[in-house]
Amino acid sequence: MNALDWIIVAAYIAGVVGMSFMLARRQESREDYYLGGRTVPWWLVGSSLLANQVSAISLIGAPAFIALRAGGGLVWMQYEIAVPLAMAVVIVFLVPVFRRAGGITIYEFAEKRFGVSSRVVLSVIFLASRSMGAGVILLATSYVSAAVLGIDLGLTILLIGAVTVLYTTAGGILADIYTDFVQLVILWIASFACIGIIAAQLGGDLSLPAESAFRATAFRFGSTGLGDGDPFSFWPMVIGGFFLYVSYYGCDQSQAQRLLATASTREAQKALLMNGVVRFLLTATYCAVGVLMIPFLERTPEFAASLAGAPPDFLMPRFYMEYVPAGLKGVLVAGILAASMSSLDSAMNSLSASAWEDVLVKIFPRLAAAGRKTGVVGARALSVGWGVFATWFALNLVGGPETVIELVNRIGSAFYGPVAGFFALGILFPRVRGAHALTGLVSGVALNIFLWRFFGDAVSWMWWNAAGFFTALLTGFLLSLPGGDENLRLVAAPRRYFADAPRGYISALAAWTVLIAAACAGAGALLAR
Repeated sequence: MNALDWIIVAAYIAGVVGMSFMLARRQESREDYYLGGRTVPWWLVGSSLLANQVSAISLIGAPAFIALRAGGGLVWMQYEIAVPLAMAVVIVFLVPVFRRAGGITIYEFAEKRFGVSSRVVLSVIFLASRSMGAGVILLATSYVSAAVLGIDLGLTILLIGAVTVLYTTAGGILADIYTDFVQLVILWIASFACIGIIAAQLGGDLSLPAESAFRATAFRFGSTGLGDGDPFSFWPMVIGGFFLYVSYYGCDQSQAQRLLATASTREAQKALLMNGVVRFLLTATYCAVGVLMIPFLERTPEFAASLAGAPPDFLMPRFYMEYVPAGLKGVLVAGILAASMSSLDSAMNSLSASAWEDVLVKIFPRLAAAGRKTGVVGARALSVGWGVFATWFALNLVGGPETVIELVNRIGSAFYGPVAGFFALGILFPRVRGAHALTGLVSGVALNIFLWRFFGDAVSWMWWNAAGFFTALLTGFLLSLPGGDENLRLVAAPRRYFADAPRGYISALAAWTVLIAAACAGAGALLAR
């Protein structure tokens, strides 16, 4: 990178930090710090949800998966079919319940429905998995950033970690949301810039080589991910992805906290509708980069040869270094840094919120009565602590096993389905008590660990999300059958949820699901010609 590129990157970092300190002036309580005073517009929350889903791994990994990886191609897009369906479930069932519970974290519902122990257990699961996951994401994105910046990996980790800690700690959830919006814009510009550069290099001839035509196939129906060693077939990606996304958007504090920051239930539902629709367009943009890289690699054999022996994820960083002009390269690097930081900032603020509200206040009840300024200071201190931990964890993973990303994804899938099952028990079945729901949660996790330990790759880890969900649900339900007093404090009959749901949103998401499937099939057929 030359001086102009570094100026662009430095200006971006300075702008993000400056914005966070301006927003810090608005914070007078923990609710301001964690939820922005519950006044954040729906379109900003929707933009933040979108930005959080796109890390540097996506920006770099998706094109590499489509263009280079064995068994790769447009099958990556199968995932997207599950997103609108998952958004519909979160809109109908989860958002109204969490808004009614009225807490700063979604685990407030668990306490009011089942008791303190349920809240603490769920929070501890979240704190453990999300804190380590944040460190792994920081490491993975730093690999890419270090390659593009041309600086040491450890220094890159410290740079990204320090900047994220600084603006998140100062500005709270508002800093995360506003910077996520900026980061989303930069990410999209970076993707379109890559498309333009590659298309110009190809001279307008975008046809795929015959030997790579299989990569244009969007759907893979011939395998199941059950004993055939193919985790990227249609059924595990769509069915497993559905339960994963329901849990991620609706039962994970790092995402659901944004939904609590809106002014009303309807505003939160609008944000999810936006995410369910626009996410496919964003994903299609950076996947288009991967599709164009297929003919580009064939027609630039010297560039393809330079990748021999290198991991597929080095495809895009090397392309940036060799083919992107000065100035624009700075924008692309800023986009990668933006993706890295947007994946980390949401984790830091939500970890702070959950640690304070769900654990510390329960252990030290006097904290609940802490003064407004004391609460903000404590919230910021916890944000710093979690940010430092994630950075330390990432530094200690350097030189570790290359499969660490897959390992963390497996850990996440081991818990996502059972956690969603826990919430389903609390929302849909009034007779289920805390002991029943916790037993279901433990049973679902135990099954997934069993599948992991004894079946390995024979059963796609995407299936664990569905297996854990139904195990938790059935176990808790069967335990509740002998009877008991109904708990109707926060739950209602399922028909009531549907009656209150915004039917136009649900219809739009259903229609969008069909359009996504048609677009994937049409793109595959067109490219395969």
